[in-house]
Amino acid sequence: MNNPERLRKVKEEWKEKKVLPLLRKFPERKNQFKTSFDSDIDILYTPEDLPPDGYDKALGFPGQYPFTRGVQPTMYRGRLWTMRQYAGFGTAEESNERYRYLLSQGQTGLSVAFDLPTQIGYDSDDPMAEGEVGKVGVAIDSLEDMEILFEGIPLDKVSTSMTINSTAAILLAMYIAVGEKQGVDPSKLTGTIQNDILKEYIARGTYIFPPDASMRLITDIFEYCSKKLPEFNTISISGYHIREAGADAVQEVAFTLADGIAYVESAIKAGLDPNIFGKRLSFFFNSHNNFLEEIAKFRAARRLWAKIMKDRFGVTDEKAMMLRFHTQTGGSTLTAQQPMNNIIRVAFQAMAAVLGGTQSLHTNSYDEALGLPTQDSVTIALRTQQIIACETGVTDTVDPVGGSYYVENLTDRIEKLASDYLQKIDDLGGMVKAVQEGYIQKEILKTAYNYQLKIEREEQVIVGVNQYLSDENPKKDILKIDPIIEEKQINKLGTLKRRRNSQAVEEALKELKKAALGSENLFPFILNAVKCYATLGEISNTLRDVFGEYTEAVIL
Repeated sequence: MNNPERLRKVKEEWKEKKVLPLLRKFPERKNQFKTSFDSDIDILYTPEDLPPDGYDKALGFPGQYPFTRGVQPTMYRGRLWTMRQYAGFGTAEESNERYRYLLSQGQTGLSVAFDLPTQIGYDSDDPMAEGEVGKVGVAIDSLEDMEILFEGIPLDKVSTSMTINSTAAILLAMYIAVGEKQGVDPSKLTGTIQNDILKEYIARGTYIFPPDASMRLITDIFEYCSKKLPEFNTISISGYHIREAGADAVQEVAFTLADGIAYVESAIKAGLDPNIFGKRLSFFFNSHNNFLEEIAKFRAARRLWAKIMKDRFGVTDEKAMMLRFHTQTGGSTLTAQQPMNNIIRVAFQAMAAVLGGTQSLHTNSYDEALGLPTQDSVTIALRTQQIIACETGVTDTVDPVGGSYYVENLTDRIEKLASDYLQKIDDLGGMVKAVQEGYIQKEILKTAYNYQLKIEREEQVIVGVNQYLSDENPKKDILKIDPIIEEKQINKLGTLKRRRNSQAVEEALKELKKAALGSENLFPFILNAVKCYATLGEISNTLRDVFGEYTEAVIL
C-alpha cells in the first residue's frame, strides 16, 4: 500500500471499527498515552508516519550527513562505546584506589567527580568549604592532589573525562602538568572537560564569574587546546543537568544545542575556525525512563546539530558536523524506595543510550539515591554495560531501531519542537540573553512542576513510590565520608604551602591577574601558576578580583 492518503484512510477506518470499541472498555487509561513533552502517542504507526523528506535526506547512512543513524560507519561493529564510570570521593588517594579497581574490572575510561569546593573555586581550608570537603567528589586543591589522583594510571593510555565547569581551565592545566610529569606530551592526551558554564546558570549552580568572563575562559581553552591538545575534547555541552532539573526530552535537546550555538558563536567571534574546533566539541545527555522516546531523542539531536553546523555556521568538514556524545543514566529517576529496582531502570536507560548511538556511557549505581555508591554497586553498574555489549546482540548491526515507524516519527517530532525552541531563543537575542532573562529557567520549572503533579496524581507511575509499595528495611550498607578527611586534606594543603616556592607562586598569580585585566589568552598563565603549585583557590580568587562573581537573578 504505497499511497499515503489511502493508507491513512484505511488506518482511520481500522481505528474506528476495531480499536475504539475496545478502548471504551478502559476509560481510566484514556489520558495516559503521551510523551514526556505532552504530545499524544497514537495507538499504531505506519509508513505514512515516516519522515516526509525520504530516506536519503532524513536518515542517510551511518557516518554520513545528517548522521541520524550514527556518527561512525561501523559504530559498535568497529569499537564499543567507552565504558566511563563517574567516580570520585574523599581524598585523591581514595579516589585513585577506586579508579584502579574500575580499570582492573574492564572499565575503558575514567570520569572524575570533584567535590563542591573544587567545583566553585575554594580550597579545602577556606571557610566556605567547611563541611563539604570530599563529600560529593574528590577534593583537589593543587597539582599535588592531581598527581596523587592519577598515580599509577598512564595518561597516554587512558581517556579521562572531568565534570568541571567554572574551574575547568585550572583542572585541565593540572591534568596537562601531571601528563608532562609522566612524560606524556599534551598532544597525546585524550579525554573531555565539561567546561559548559551556560548550563550552570540554567540548572546546576556551580558558577563563579559573570557570563562574559566565563565565555572568555571557555574560548581561551578552545584556542589553546586546538594547538596543543588536538585529541582532547575541550567542552562537553551538557543536557544531562538540564534534564535532571526537570526538563523534558525536547527541552533537553533544544537548550543543550542552544548552548552549543552560543559557544560556537563565541569561538567564531574570537577568530577560531568552526571546521577545526567543531571537531573537538562533544555533548553530554541524560538517558531517562521512556525507552523509545530516549532513542529518538539522541537521533534527533544528532541530525539537528549537523544541520545547525552546516546551514547556520557554514561548516564544510563533515567531522565538524558530528554530534558525539556521552550519556549518563538518569540520576533523578533513582529511588530510595526499593532501591534494587534501580538496577532495572539503569539497564533499560543504558540500552536506550546504546540503541541511540552513544560514544561513551556511565551507568548509575542502584544505591545512589541513598549515598555515594559502594564498590559492589559500582561493579553491578559496570557489568550492566558489559552484558549489553557482549550478550544482547544489539551491537551486531548499526542503528537496529532505524526504520521503526514510531521511532522515526518521534525523531521527527522532537527535532521539529526543538527547532521551534531554538527560534524562540534566537528571537530573545540568543542563549546568554535568554538565560539572563530567566526564560530557560522558567520553562524548565514549569515542566518539572507539571511532572511532579502527574506523579502525585498517579498519572505517572513510579514503581515502589506511588504504586506497588512494600514494607522494607532501610539499606544498611551505605558509603559515608569520614569527617576526618577534611582535617587531613587541610593539613596536607598547609604542608604544601609551607614547602613550595612562595615567591614563584606570588609572581605567577601577579602575571595571571595582569593578563586577566587585558585580553591575552589566560590558559598559559593558569598553567604556569599550576606548575608553581598555586592552589585552585588562589587562582580562582585572582580571577574573582578581576571578573567579580555572578549573582543569579530572582525568577518570578
